[in-house]
Amino acid sequence: MPPSVVVRNVATLAPLIDTLTTLGPRLAAVPQDADRLRARVPCRVLGERLFKDVIIRERKRADRFGTPFAVLLVDRGDPSSRGCHWAPVLRALSAVKRDVDVFGWLERGTVLGLLLPEARPLGALAVVERVRREIAARLGDKALEALSLRIYAHGDDSQGAGVVLPPADLLVEAFLKEQSRPWHDTAKRCLDVAASLILLVLFSPVALAISVAIRLTSPGPVLFRQVRIGRRGEPFTMLKFRTMHVNGDDKVHRDYVTWFIRSSAGQPRTGREVFKLTNDPRVTQVGRILRKTSLDELPQFWNVLRGEMSLVGPRPPLPFEVEQYQPWHRRRVLEAKPGVTGPWQVHGRSRTTFDEMVRIDLHYARTHSLWTDIKILAATPRAMLTGKGAC
Repeated sequence: MPPSVVVRNVATLAPLIDTLTTLGPRLAAVPQDADRLRARVPCRVLGERLFKDVIIRERKRADRFGTPFAVLLVDRGDPSSRGCHWAPVLRALSAVKRDVDVFGWLERGTVLGLLLPEARPLGALAVVERVRREIAARLGDKALEALSLRIYAHGDDSQGAGVVLPPADLLVEAFLKEQSRPWHDTAKRCLDVAASLILLVLFSPVALAISVAIRLTSPGPVLFRQVRIGRRGEPFTMLKFRTMHVNGDDKVHRDYVTWFIRSSAGQPRTGREVFKLTNDPRVTQVGRILRKTSLDELPQFWNVLRGEMSLVGPRPPLPFEVEQYQPWHRRRVLEAKPGVTGPWQVHGRSRTTFDEMVRIDLHYARTHSLWTDIKILAATPRAMLTGKGAC
């Protein structure tokens, strides 16, 4: 390269070299500024959406492995104090925070949360007391009185010495509500009303024949009314065609269902498990046919018209069944309206473990769409005619 070209290129770079020389001291000072910033914010605080996702994932993990966790909330309810004096509170929380614990906002500037994985109720209460002492030491008793500290727990209390705390499901319900889908909800309700009206008219001759058969073969009413648990845990009266003798003892059914719910998690999967009791002596001859074909559920279309049920959804449980549920089981009565039919009826009906049935229901509640409901409704008649999994 000619010397003249080299001189010309060096002259072109001269201004850039002067600029870098001027900025050198400022760039060297950046780490010190970052250190001061980290000193002001003692720990990483997750944003609302990310922290809520972390809590939901922790609940799923706890349900899968049977482990507990707790969430501590620090609430500044006064809107005028939004965003003020949180740094001392964060320092107080940092003094008791473990490496696995996570900070985050449930309501930015108002409600701060501390997720405590693997924390049982007694340990969570100990954390609350330590936080109170730290806040009082740093901010004073007056500042502590202005804050509301709440604790929610999830999981068993085998080491909690009888300590009972509000369940984490209440926290999820209050802060982690899924985005509403008004168009989807309206379309699903329109489908429920239209289809149930059509099916009631279409099956009216079948319903009449069933009513006559029940009257002729066993004394008692045609319809059987039973209290079931609907969405959000609200009870309602579900209608069915009577398939059993009147005044039958339900102890055998209660004992069987209780055993099935409690033992299904440890059962080896054989493909022969049934949720319903087989060879129930209380069932009439006509009732066996009705149960085999699921025609005993035709009156539930009236429950659909009343808005107590949907055409597609989880099976509505009995109150005593809900009493046997583990914490994660209860989500099946919180997240979706019960249905006349559903994915577990279509893909195996009663032949599945209870835990598998709950997982199917929860997956449906999270992912269902109008097209999903239509496909399940279209597959239901075949399941009824084949009697697959029925008993």
